[in-house]
Amino acid sequence: MTTVAFILVSWTPDAPAGMERATAAAAVALTQAGHRAVIISAAVTEPGLYGGVQVMPLLTLPVTLPCDDRTLRTLLERHAGWIRAELVGLYRDLAVDAAVYVDALWGLGRIAPTRSPARRILAAHVVGHDTDLHAALDRQPDAVIAPSETVRVEAAARGYPADSWRIVPNTLLVEHPPRSELVRGQLRRSGPVRVLARLSPVKGVTAEFIHTAPDLNRPIEVALAHAGFEDTTGEQHQLALQCRTAADHNPNITLRGGMSWLAVPAWLAEAALVIVPSHRESFGLVALEAMSVGTPVVGYAVDNLPHLVGDGGSLVPLSEGPAGLWRAVRDLLDDPVRYEATSRAADYRTRDYRPALCADQLLKVVS
Repeated sequence: MTTVAFILVSWTPDAPAGMERATAAAAVALTQAGHRAVIISAAVTEPGLYGGVQVMPLLTLPVTLPCDDRTLRTLLERHAGWIRAELVGLYRDLAVDAAVYVDALWGLGRIAPTRSPARRILAAHVVGHDTDLHAALDRQPDAVIAPSETVRVEAAARGYPADSWRIVPNTLLVEHPPRSELVRGQLRRSGPVRVLARLSPVKGVTAEFIHTAPDLNRPIEVALAHAGFEDTTGEQHQLALQCRTAADHNPNITLRGGMSWLAVPAWLAEAALVIVPSHRESFGLVALEAMSVGTPVVGYAVDNLPHLVGDGGSLVPLSEGPAGLWRAVRDLLDDPVRYEATSRAADYRTRDYRPALCADQLLKVVS
């Protein structure tokens, strides 16, 4: 049995963010494979459990969430010595064999201890700021992993030695069964169009996206929630106000808050299709979750989405903007033959991302 610790400052159950959900899914997959996983986070205040995974608080980092990158970077520089000492103590007490620093900044890769535990892994879910990634690589991790070839290509283009980085894709936290072909046909005719995103301009749910939502003779539901991090202080609050104002002037769209991770797959399964309007997507976890339940995806052809979605959805150039997304939604819903083929392809394309397979790939790196 291998004990793996995942370190992510902002991790908390049901956080509306890809890194947090991907970390939970990887940790749970390891436990299901017979290993032991621990998540260390500054966003929790006491030890707990999540899906059989031990969750431990990081007490030496006095961070207030939500927090922006610049503030966190300053805090880490100021408290690095205490944080390292606490991590080493946790690794010892928990008998940790391998530590996965989930990000160069938010996963503490830039200040990681250099001699403990036996295996030290840097996860690059995004390439991020050069200041953080250079510092993390200077800590000489035993391996660097990325969720997609997109991240590795971007890193290489920016001058990093990414040829040696390993691809360990994100996985599913919940394996929810797809709807039957009969139900899927009914959803195409009258089911809701759904969007699930955190509040960030890069995720594409903006006032323009909401303003341009057409009357599809069916519900259009957008779940938006605050994450524990943001690019600039107050960014999420401002975007939430803009989206709420836009929704108040568009009767075709309904905004709701976030939901628990465990509820997400069932919610996506009951959609006619799911829009992933991200402008950047190093992996595409919402797209994966939607496709795994047979729900087609509409989004922009950016970053990893073309590789992930393929014929399991319809992608348009980013230059077409929200109008292009809504046009693709209409085209797919109005074509029953294409819709049925797309739904079948969506489910098939997610088989390489099942928890047991992804846990095995991660174990090959950390063991």
